Amino acid sequence: MSGCQHYNQFSRRDFLSRTSLGLGALGLSSLLNPLPAVTSSVPAKSFSAPNLPPRVKRVIYLFQSGAPSQVDLFDYKPGLKALHGEGLPDSVRSGQRLTGMSAGQKQLPLVSSPYEFKQHGQSGAWVSNLMPNVAEIADQLCFVKSMYTEAINHDPAVTFIQTGSQLPGRPSMGSWVSYGLGSNNENLPTFCVLLSQGAGGGGQPLYNRLWGSGFLPSHHQGVQFRAGRDAILYLGNPQGLSYEARGNQLQHIKAIQEINHEEFGDDRILSKIKQYEMAFRMQTSVPEALDVSNEPEYIYDLYGADSKVPGTYAANCLLARKLAEKDVKFIQLYHRGWDHHGDLPRQIPILSRQTDRASAALVLDLKQRGMLDDTLVIWGGEFGRTVYSQGKLTQDNFGRDHHPRCFTLWMCGGGVKSGLSYGQTDEFSYNIVSNPVHVHDFQATILHLLGVDHEQLTYKYQGRRFRLTDVHGQVVTDLLS
Repeated sequence: MSGCQHYNQFSRRDFLSRTSLGLGALGLSSLLNPLPAVTSSVPAKSFSAPNLPPRVKRVIYLFQSGAPSQVDLFDYKPGLKALHGEGLPDSVRSGQRLTGMSAGQKQLPLVSSPYEFKQHGQSGAWVSNLMPNVAEIADQLCFVKSMYTEAINHDPAVTFIQTGSQLPGRPSMGSWVSYGLGSNNENLPTFCVLLSQGAGGGGQPLYNRLWGSGFLPSHHQGVQFRAGRDAILYLGNPQGLSYEARGNQLQHIKAIQEINHEEFGDDRILSKIKQYEMAFRMQTSVPEALDVSNEPEYIYDLYGADSKVPGTYAANCLLARKLAEKDVKFIQLYHRGWDHHGDLPRQIPILSRQTDRASAALVLDLKQRGMLDDTLVIWGGEFGRTVYSQGKLTQDNFGRDHHPRCFTLWMCGGGVKSGLSYGQTDEFSYNIVSNPVHVHDFQATILHLLGVDHEQLTYKYQGRRFRLTDVHGQVVTDLLS
């Protein structure tokens, strides 16, 4: 190739990198003088968002990692008191697979819940005394008691309900929402993640792939906010580098990356540019969004004393409300510690106290601000717990193993019926007897409330079109208001 030919081929790149009118300079101008948040910023994509009327603008998903026991919280089974200590009938189990932790037991002794259940509100929803604050807002909640999943162990079950597949590597629900709907606030991530730890430490591990973007462009992945001074790792500038100098640096990096994209055609380069730009904007937007110093004392009283302690579940619920006010579209909280294979009578009251008040407070706080009508709040884990004891049943102690055949979660807010208890399990809280809701049905319903047809939200990867609900799932219209 002659020198002249080479010059002609790359003259546009030379223009971009050498002139002050290049896209790099234009990008810097938009970073230093950001426009007001747009109402609907949908990034370029192969997917065209279905024209469904959205019922909500945002989702706050309070994920209880480890699987809370539905038998002790929401699925009241009074007949178990007469059967306490007896073996689970074979006709109920029907040969269901057990985990390796209880498969070797000679007997599976039934355990009635030691907690008091009462009906609450005009809806008459059954809630145990472990959740007194949730019980007070029962008429605003939609309990789904007939959830079921295909996974029997934690990691595949959490991966399944978060990504639609038991196998790692698929995009998370929040990433699908980001990909399908874009952002309502260009200065904050579309998908934000907050983690908290239950009492005593431990609990099942949570991997960042659970809020990852999988094969979707990486700028759709969830951004984890941490407790403490630096909420997001590596967001601040190195010591001695000013905000203006950082912007100038990004101008040149962007120009180089645009040249690389033109040459190689790799869209991952564009995602990297988007991430750099977002990180730059977040240097000012994140501290402002997470500043709780001006919250009145009655708000802290509402959420509880822990709301003043960064990194607690209560503090994260308060931050979730603040992020919702900033039009973040998908906010995911993870609270670890619900995996009660043993010592359940001592552990579950602690976890319940940590989450009950703040969960109810979030609902009340959103309502008093007029935000509940366009926000969907979800509370629940990855599967249920067994009605029988894992290990030895004693007078004052027992544990419950994993149970995928049924579990309970609740939803609240825009588009869902309030004061509804949907679905029913048998007298052992073991099998579903009416209105089963598969994980993919649950995911399809969430997307529907956001205005997305789950069958149309697809992404072509390795020759196949993937979606959150994989190859089945349907909207549970009975839950919709």
